[in-house]
Amino acid sequence: MANKRRDFLKKTTLATAGITLSSGINAMSAQSYNNIIGANDRINVAIQGLGRRYGAFINGIVAKDNNARLLYLCDVMQSQMHKAAEKVGKKISYKPKLEEDIKKILDDKNVDAVFMATPDHWHTPGAIMAMQAGKHVYLEKPCSHNAWENQLVVTAQKKYNKVVQMGNQQRSSPQSIKIIKDIHDGILGDAYKAIGFYANGRPKVPNPVKADPPQGLNWDLFQGPSPRKDYTHDTWNYNWHWYGWDFGTAEMGNNATHELDIARWALDVNYPKYVDVLAGKNHFKDDGWEMYDDMLATYTFGNGKIIQWDGVSRNAYKKYGRGRGTLIMGTEGSVMIDRDGFERFDRKGKLVEEMKSGKAEGGVALGGGGDLSTRHTVNFLNGIRGKEELTSPIEIGAKSQMLTHYANIAYRIDKGFDVDENSGTIFDREAMALWKRTYEPGWEPKL
Repeated sequence: MANKRRDFLKKTTLATAGITLSSGINAMSAQSYNNIIGANDRINVAIQGLGRRYGAFINGIVAKDNNARLLYLCDVMQSQMHKAAEKVGKKISYKPKLEEDIKKILDDKNVDAVFMATPDHWHTPGAIMAMQAGKHVYLEKPCSHNAWENQLVVTAQKKYNKVVQMGNQQRSSPQSIKIIKDIHDGILGDAYKAIGFYANGRPKVPNPVKADPPQGLNWDLFQGPSPRKDYTHDTWNYNWHWYGWDFGTAEMGNNATHELDIARWALDVNYPKYVDVLAGKNHFKDDGWEMYDDMLATYTFGNGKIIQWDGVSRNAYKKYGRGRGTLIMGTEGSVMIDRDGFERFDRKGKLVEEMKSGKAEGGVALGGGGDLSTRHTVNFLNGIRGKEELTSPIEIGAKSQMLTHYANIAYRIDKGFDVDENSGTIFDREAMALWKRTYEPGWEPKL
């Protein structure tokens, strides 16, 4: 009987809900559309960064109805460019150009937009270079490497008036759009708490030792905005996430970005007034992992609302019955939201509504790609044409990203701190010392 009841509650389509991708979302300002491409014009795009994420954009780019053309594939590792060319070549009848230096691509006036899926330290500097060259930008998470960049990329979008979509693709989920609109309309009563969570079983990583860069890797271009240093073994292939703060933003920037965005969206809050974390490295203590692999972060907001992040990188026990998601709690019930949809419960814990896409994307697996990323890509292309409002314009995504920077700073200084709820500035000198990073001379982004 329970299964029959569950089937009765389950809705697998949104037709009867009467929602569209533009409902319940934050709109781009009208000023952002001044330079849009005509509705029927082809959009020429480049992809910078051909690691685990770029494949998520391909279906949206190559679909005939979207009238886009992939002009360039860009990566600092030759083997990744050739693998990507082979993979993409199975979906298109032409050959994109291969180029390791994004600056040369930005000089091409035929390029209208850039999809950026590089390591974290490249995101804001690369996005600003692209905007300055007149390109629209799909900017993968995290949209910034540090809090200073987080503010700068928003300022740049306003100055150069380009369409900039942040790559937190769950903002394009029809199920998430629908239930968060319902939460804002009071379906949970007063929503007062959100818990974002993530559990993964990442393995032991090598201890980095000085080595020659791998064949085909342009180590200088890989470092880009980061101060120059010698290459260490196995840095370039994903482990840059965990080898210090030169390139990565730890699991906060890597994965917490997504769930904290849903939490902030659902509770309809901006900056917190206080941030504190409990975090540490608890697994494989003798390996090369230099950051925390377990973090509990708490964000307290001025209206009494609370967001928590419960993330474990190297213990895959599913505390909430799944690998990742966001639990929203209200005075009249709760909602569990993930990339596959949502489940809503009344105050006594009884399931009263469920909506699933049946097309779960990514989970905690490396890489990504699927229905949500395709929707997000198409939304970006339609945003450039002025046909849709962006589901995740950079000024919205950056507010969520700031939560990850606060947590990383609190971990690094080993204490919590107060935040200005209006500006997002931290009231702590030690914390503010980590507001910005040091850049390789000539690489600091400037407007």
